[in-house]
Amino acid sequence: MPTLPPERTSSDQRESHQARELAESFGSDPERYDRARPSYPAAMVDAIVAASPGPEIVDVGIGTGIAARQFRAAGCRVLGVEVDARMGEWARKHGFEVEVSAFEAWDPAGRIFDAVIAGQTWHWVDPVAGAAKAAEVLRPGGRLAVFWNAGQPPTDLAQAFAAVYQRVVPDSLAARWASAAATAYSTPITKVIEGIQAAGGFGEPEQWNFDWERIYTRDEWLDQLTTTGGHAQFSSATQEEVLEGIGAAIDAAGGSFTVRFTTTVVTALRI
Repeated sequence: MPTLPPERTSSDQRESHQARELAESFGSDPERYDRARPSYPAAMVDAIVAASPGPEIVDVGIGTGIAARQFRAAGCRVLGVEVDARMGEWARKHGFEVEVSAFEAWDPAGRIFDAVIAGQTWHWVDPVAGAAKAAEVLRPGGRLAVFWNAGQPPTDLAQAFAAVYQRVVPDSLAARWASAAATAYSTPITKVIEGIQAAGGFGEPEQWNFDWERIYTRDEWLDQLTTTGGHAQFSSATQEEVLEGIGAAIDAAGGSFTVRFTTTVVTALRI
């Protein structure tokens, strides 16, 4: 559950990649974002690196550098492209070169790379224009790999969370997400595949899944909730009421719980 999907609201029927104000809302507290958001399974990083022809990587939406640090540790050289200057500055503090731009409008200045990656961000990118830009900057045999974490708390606790949202903010993005966390990214994944196919320049997209688990304490769960797009739109009073209800549900369940994650990668080879 740590990341909310880019679903549409009743008052905003735009595609997620057009909702720039929401995409750029995460930089309001980059320190918390970097601390609270989950990383990615090492097996996924190893698989992407092994399937790429070299170590030169562009990280689309590098954010604070959560995924980039894992790829750097695996021997890659990572250039970040980030729409939010505040997030980009935080990644620079971790030693990354970051260029501030929407990926679709980014000027690669003739540079060519071995892989284009995007962790938890590609739904903010136009699926066709983004894939076309990736094809432009990848060498033949290079790899586009975009990925998302989707987590599911235990069923009873997930139902308790959903009840809190339905009581406090019944028409919100967070309420709809809490009722369908397990399938949160099915629509974005379909659009990614269709975008790659429409852009051309790639082989047939593949989907890789990596299952893993993480134990969350009450405080850890509440910490990450406030970094999600749905919560960023709440007033302070509403957010406090939601967190109080979610915290009480976790306390009633013993104070900690295990989230089962699936990290899904959509990837394609530049031909």
